[in-house]
Amino acid sequence: MGSLFRSEEVCLAQLFLQSASAYSCISELGERGLLEFRDLNPKVSPFQRRFVGEVRRCEEMEKTFTFLQQELRGAGRVPGPCPESPRAPVAREALRVQEQSEQLAQELREVTRNRASLRGRLRDLRQYLHVLREGQRFTSLPAPLGSPPRPRALSEREPILDPSLHQHLERKINFVTGVIHPWRVTAFERLLWRACRGYLVASFVEMPEPMEDLATGESITWVIFLISYWGEQIGQKIRKISDCFHCQVYPYPESEASRTDTITGLHGQIQDLSVVLEETEQYLAQVLDKVALALPTWRVQVQKMKAIYLVLNQCSFDVTEKCLIAEVWCPVQDLPQVQDALRQGSYQSGSSVECFVQRVPTSESPPTLIRTNKFTAGFQSIVDAYGVASYQEVNPAPYAIITFPFIFAIMFGDVGHGLLMFLFALWMVLYEDSPRLRQGTNEIWLTFFEGRYLILLMGAFSIYTGFIYNECFSKATTIFPSAWSVATMANHSSWSSAYLATHPSLTLDPNVTGVFRGPYPFGIDPIWSLATNHLNFLNSFKMKMSVVLGIVHMGFGVVLGVFNHVHFRQRHRLVLEFLPEMIFLLALFGYLVFLIFYKWIKFSAADSRVAPSILIHFIDMFLFTSNAENLPLYPGQVPVQMVLVVLALASVPVLLLGTPLYQWCRQRSPRTVRLGALVSTGEQEPLLEGQEAGNSVNATKEDVESGGHSPDAKHLDFAEIFMHQAIHTIEYCLGCVSNTASYLRLWALSLAHAQLSEVLWTMVMRNGFVRLSYVGGVVLVPVFAAFAVLTVAILLVMEGLSAFLHALRLHWVEFQNKFYVGAGYKLCPFAFAPDTWE
Repeated sequence: MGSLFRSEEVCLAQLFLQSASAYSCISELGERGLLEFRDLNPKVSPFQRRFVGEVRRCEEMEKTFTFLQQELRGAGRVPGPCPESPRAPVAREALRVQEQSEQLAQELREVTRNRASLRGRLRDLRQYLHVLREGQRFTSLPAPLGSPPRPRALSEREPILDPSLHQHLERKINFVTGVIHPWRVTAFERLLWRACRGYLVASFVEMPEPMEDLATGESITWVIFLISYWGEQIGQKIRKISDCFHCQVYPYPESEASRTDTITGLHGQIQDLSVVLEETEQYLAQVLDKVALALPTWRVQVQKMKAIYLVLNQCSFDVTEKCLIAEVWCPVQDLPQVQDALRQGSYQSGSSVECFVQRVPTSESPPTLIRTNKFTAGFQSIVDAYGVASYQEVNPAPYAIITFPFIFAIMFGDVGHGLLMFLFALWMVLYEDSPRLRQGTNEIWLTFFEGRYLILLMGAFSIYTGFIYNECFSKATTIFPSAWSVATMANHSSWSSAYLATHPSLTLDPNVTGVFRGPYPFGIDPIWSLATNHLNFLNSFKMKMSVVLGIVHMGFGVVLGVFNHVHFRQRHRLVLEFLPEMIFLLALFGYLVFLIFYKWIKFSAADSRVAPSILIHFIDMFLFTSNAENLPLYPGQVPVQMVLVVLALASVPVLLLGTPLYQWCRQRSPRTVRLGALVSTGEQEPLLEGQEAGNSVNATKEDVESGGHSPDAKHLDFAEIFMHQAIHTIEYCLGCVSNTASYLRLWALSLAHAQLSEVLWTMVMRNGFVRLSYVGGVVLVPVFAAFAVLTVAILLVMEGLSAFLHALRLHWVEFQNKFYVGAGYKLCPFAFAPDTWE
């Protein structure tokens, strides 16, 4: 069988790697992704392993890369993905990457520090310039003689010093100027007034342009303050209060000429600093361009390098310490590729001695490897969510490709709803290569996208079952003409005008010739949607259909167990387990399916009124009785039913005791030789230091071929075997009853979906068609919008999720437990996956 139907054969192998070429060989194996490495040093601390220095070196480079990436993001640049997957660097190239990255990081630190210093200095000069300009307005000299006098209006822009009072002032007026955050102005002014008791004049003006706050990076419109005071003690208080409020205080020249000269000098300094800052920004952009170009490749290379050394830390040295030995799980069909990768790695490293791989026997159960593609991955993930298949166990995924969408469609059967689901999945399939769809951050969306092929098949099967049910948004479609003739019934009956007036519902009798002309070509006849008893008819049809499909599905699961018994060479289970299970299932529930089909075939519309009840017959079958009022379906029915019940009951002790007794007899047989006696103790020495006997090299050829599933792999405990078989017998026998009833959920969910769809049409969409006038046409638009939203939200999303979960349960519990153990673990090969580096 292919790997899709059963996991591939996986073996345990040892890699013999020369110390000089081990790095190149592991790098080549990582590029191909073939092997899962085992840790041969489980008791050694990670800090005591051989290549811990190289791992720390890689981590230091990763810290440098993190700093570079933060600088790129701080500059508004997003580092892109690596254009191509570079190979792991050799030692010389790794040193070059480390030197270049550290050099770029040092340049970035210096340039960023210089830019921040220049920005701070430029901001201070601009603030100082605005302070002097605003102070000039407050303390400017009066106009010369002969000019018209200025009005003495009360304004904050008026000069603080009146020239006529200069000669009367005995004390010198001092100034404190600076800028303050606008949020602190009110508290600052209040504290100044209280602390200085009014011996000052304070003016506050907003700065004409906003400036950046270096601490937070926000753009703030700072407030300029100018405080005039008398006395040195008052000045000290003002300065201390300014320091407490984190104000930027600037010196204020006393004379007009000094202020003018200072403003002129500030203009020159600002121009010079602007030129220097612009050149610094250009140089920083050049450094960032280098980082953005090299960083993605460096990250991939160092991550690969670190992964290689982590794998080398799992290896062990041989007794001569000249080569490394690694233990790996490897698919048997990939062994030639592994040898080729080792040969290629040895050639790249320049080693004269080639590395090689050697297959070793083992008694351990190998990991499970099932190769999938983008179509089968969704179905395989459903199976793996229940449990990873045991080694070389039958894989239910290929059968679920058909059964899962079909069981879902039975509960979701509607042409319209299935078509919407199919088109949505088809859109995802057609644009599956779009990066916008693949790189979404919404987890729910990614779940839908990964299962796009599953949704596509569910929609297609729902369209098929919708045609079977003849439902499209709860309305029947007339693809073929109806097989029922109302005109023929009217011609052969006494339907008068008075009769039609008093009987709103008319009965069509199929026994009248020409009324029923045969079955509908495909699906259910559309005339049933007009009948008052269509719900009773559909209930009977869907209930019987659910039972039939459920028993067939369970029987198919039991049959799949045959392939496990044959593959693992446990042919005694064919007689002691498979045969009793099939007898029990078919003698009881297979007979129920026979009764359903037999009744459909034997009884027609002419004698349908005397048709017996299958349910009563099935109950009487277990009670070993017969009911005179319920006529038999065929002659000799009671003896046949008694024989079937006896066969079913007789199969239970065979199922319960057969396998334990067989194992017990085989264990006591003198021809059975334990596995340990077959292993030669003196011919093979351990290849690794400290290797315990039986850990890796301990098996026969049969174990290698069967993957450790030999019945004699270990000493068998009869009590444990009997307990396990008893649990299996009870679970199977009771499960046949409960699982058959569980399949009735197909009928219940299908009925619920049809009724919800009909209610939604009747209560929403139908209201838009009540009035066909102009007003009705206008109302139809919002009504249809509400109908569409409710259809998607309730019938597609909620009902679709409900049907999906029920189909999932039927596969996990009712189908897979008949043959599937799911106690394995996945093969996780060491590979440099491109997605992980991005």
